[in-house]
Amino acid sequence: MSEHPVDRLYAQVLARKGGDPAKSYTAKLLNEGVSKCAKKVGEEGVEVGIAALTGTAHERVAESADLLYHLCVLWVAAGVDPNAVFAELTAREGRSGLDDKAARKGIVR
Repeated sequence: MSEHPVDRLYAQVLARKGGDPAKSYTAKLLNEGVSKCAKKVGEEGVEVGIAALTGTAHERVAESADLLYHLCVLWVAAGVDPNAVFAELTAREGRSGLDDKAARKGIVR
């Protein structure tokens, strides 16, 4: 892992997997499974959208940080390696977003 804050956050979340849910919110979420973690990502995504429309600059930043945290929790719960996500982002560099979307039409969502 690099020294990027998302990498450090992911490592911290991964370290809490299997921890005591009574002592760690992260362990509690992971203990509740992928669907709870996915629900939290959805909730946080909505909160980011609301903050973007009506919040202060600080609220937009704080909600964005919450979303990234919950995304890392979901990655751990679902067995997603962040390096695979980063590799996918790298592969998309230099491509038009419209072309990329058209190329992914065959992917099951």
